[in-house]
Amino acid sequence: MNNHKDPSISSKIDEALKNAYDEGIFLLLDAILYHRTKYTCVMTLIDITMINTIINECYDSAASEHLSEDRTLERVKACSWWPNWRNDFAEYFQTCDRFQKANRATGKKFGMMIQIQEPKLRWEIAYMDWVTAIPPGGDRSHNACLVLVYRYRKTPMFLQCHKDDTAMDTA
Repeated sequence: MNNHKDPSISSKIDEALKNAYDEGIFLLLDAILYHRTKYTCVMTLIDITMINTIINECYDSAASEHLSEDRTLERVKACSWWPNWRNDFAEYFQTCDRFQKANRATGKKFGMMIQIQEPKLRWEIAYMDWVTAIPPGGDRSHNACLVLVYRYRKTPMFLQCHKDDTAMDTA
């Protein structure tokens, strides 16, 4: 690609973009200013009505299917660029009612995390759980297992038992 430069364009853009234009990040072809990156060259937008049209076509139109924020950003990035475009989209998504309704958090809100205190002695805190539906085995045909884990060492113990054992049998 030839690096086309127009001195009148350089005088019209603000100082922040002027250095980028002089370095060749922007390209002028057929009176359209393009933004160049390593792999792409997309149209540069300055007019707010054009920016709103691109946002509308990439997110709000019937053909765009109201995609997620990331997919909409990818779609915009493929066709156009303007200064602070990511911030404009973040602001747009914050104010879009349809986006807010579709992406609201479901479920219970998380509370504050509570640190669990470490035990000082063995067997001070222990967890237990039954494992059932085991094929019978051993000389007494045990068909369940009681798993005990104490937090001090986090070492499991497996006790053979029967599926129909009561609390008294377990104790």
